[in-house]
Amino acid sequence: MEAEPAPLAALAPFEEGDFHALSEALCRDAQYNDRRLMARRKLASIAHEFLARWKTSVHAKEGMAALSSRTSLHQPHAFNHMKVSRQWAYICRGKPEKTRLKRAIGAELARDLDSSYRNLYLCVALESQALEVSLRIHPEAWYDGQNLVHRLKRQGLDLWLSLLNALPGFRLQLDNWKGEWICGRLDRDRLNEFLRYYKPGELGLAVVQRIPAPSNARGAALEPGTPARLVESLESLLPLYRFSAWSQESDFLFGAAAS
Repeated sequence: MEAEPAPLAALAPFEEGDFHALSEALCRDAQYNDRRLMARRKLASIAHEFLARWKTSVHAKEGMAALSSRTSLHQPHAFNHMKVSRQWAYICRGKPEKTRLKRAIGAELARDLDSSYRNLYLCVALESQALEVSLRIHPEAWYDGQNLVHRLKRQGLDLWLSLLNALPGFRLQLDNWKGEWICGRLDRDRLNEFLRYYKPGELGLAVVQRIPAPSNARGAALEPGTPARLVESLESLLPLYRFSAWSQESDFLFGAAAS
């Protein structure tokens, strides 16, 4: 793992070059590594500000397990197939909680848990044509997916439905399927439909907010207040993260709540 670059000292607006450096024409060009490094530090500052706010939030005060963040590579590398068309900051469970999970599921199954996407995670991302905030459960984070499914079977859909509908502007998505479940308009029938298809370990789950930023109309994406709004969008996902992720307080796989 390479060293994480330092986040910027304060939130900074995105610029045209941040998007342009991820375009198909430039995403393989190492000459734009410095520009992508600056964008990476901007994303890191958004995650850093989010974590600072989390530490003083009601969730932290109630004992929610600590979170940590990492950012994606900014230079073409074998790991990203020699192109950088998307940059992001991950926010997921911190090391102590990863250690607890490793003990619960065993060293063999948990050997790759340090990879952020193998945990349920929050994400703020930059692409050549969009900004994105999301909560994601990758197929390889099957234990978080199973924890969520088991919780819903045990407790019913009402709280999940309420948490999703408190997120206008977001959409519940199933892997790369075209179907979307629009938050704010969901009902029990729509969620049951989603759960008929969702299989942890096989398909990914995401709750996504996209801010279009086409090259001829970056608009809101370049506004000075956009990074702060992205932090607020991440904050809005915290209750859903806390409900969904496996943790000591939400253990529907191995603990008393699973029986």
